[in-house]
Amino acid sequence: MTLERILFDDLEIGEIAMELDYEPPQEIVRWGLETFGDRVAIVSSLQIDTMAILDMAYQINPNVRVITVDTWRLPEATLEFLDEVRAHYPQARWEVLTPDAQEVETMVERHGADLFYKSVSLRFLCCHIRKVRPLVRALQGLDAWFTGLRRDQWASRSAIKKVELDHDHGGIVKLNPLADWTEEEVWAYLEENGVPVHPLYAQGYTSIGCAPCSRPIQPGEDKRAGRWWWEQDAPKECGMNCPIETGGFEHEAEIILAQAHGDGGAETSYLAGVRQRNGHRV
Repeated sequence: MTLERILFDDLEIGEIAMELDYEPPQEIVRWGLETFGDRVAIVSSLQIDTMAILDMAYQINPNVRVITVDTWRLPEATLEFLDEVRAHYPQARWEVLTPDAQEVETMVERHGADLFYKSVSLRFLCCHIRKVRPLVRALQGLDAWFTGLRRDQWASRSAIKKVELDHDHGGIVKLNPLADWTEEEVWAYLEENGVPVHPLYAQGYTSIGCAPCSRPIQPGEDKRAGRWWWEQDAPKECGMNCPIETGGFEHEAEIILAQAHGDGGAETSYLAGVRQRNGHRV
């Protein structure tokens, strides 16, 4: 049986966002779960923010859907922690996504396994193939998704709302319950509620992604400094939450996808949206 989709327009979601902007995260989570039911999921990389949201959601509905991506380059500690988290929240419905093997193979044959060190555009490409595309495919079956974004994390996230339309992913609703929380508030919630914490935080990591692209930060460094630290003046984003706009990335991604699938029709709506924002014909 196909469930009827739950859709909002910009005006409706703007009014809802105003009503919920001063509500605590638990109320945003409750509203999302009650409004969208099986058509909403938490997208989590198992870092502190989405762990807090998962705990809040589990207390409301233990059967909450949780999506995470195994990029095939994750630290071993992340894979072990995933097992721990799944055991801690046994009723949650987990979906572990993986990249398209042919797309990864084509990318590696063309640029090498560690292409992300060569240029910012190739790093964007690697993120796109390994993480963004699997998530985009999953989001196509949803009407809403929860993220752990906070306004204090990075300049590109400073204007996020607790509830907004995600036009980069088909106009579904994007829920950011922790938008106005600080990192200190997140840690306090985890401690008070006994939420599992990724072991790499204890080793000085403050942002955890793929193994080659994450490191502990040094004293005085920005919290996001441990991600893609070799890059200069590049966005500390993978392209999932804040779309990447660079002609080199778009062009190379189209080539990789066409080669991987043997035709020219593999361009995603994500890439089409980037092209449109950049003023190109789609």
